[in-house]
Amino acid sequence: MKARAVNKYIRHSAKKMKPMLDMVRGKQVNSALNMLSLMPKKSAKIVELTTRSAVSNLRNTEEGAKVNPDELIITEAFVNQGPVMKRIRPRSMGRAYMIRKRTCHLTIVVGTPADEVKNDTKDKE
Repeated sequence: MKARAVNKYIRHSAKKMKPMLDMVRGKQVNSALNMLSLMPKKSAKIVELTTRSAVSNLRNTEEGAKVNPDELIITEAFVNQGPVMKRIRPRSMGRAYMIRKRTCHLTIVVGTPADEVKNDTKDKE
């Protein structure tokens, strides 16, 4: 049983979000949420909220209501670059510099360890 949550148009660069995702990918949801809640980074808070949303999405399905939340793991976690807002800043001697305000799209998929094993056997065949 899998469920996913997508957080779009986050005003944060994908480059700053990736280290947080690398830390929680493949871990149990409870331990990942504990780690993220203690981190002083803005991206940790965003990943934590999206993970909670994915768990809630799973619990709202009929099959997911039977799943023990302590057994859930983060099966997939990735971030894609979103649209870039471009601003112009005046500089010396009449020049203009471009300021890029980057955004990103965050996707987190949670599931049971049994789903992870099924995917591994399909990949090997």
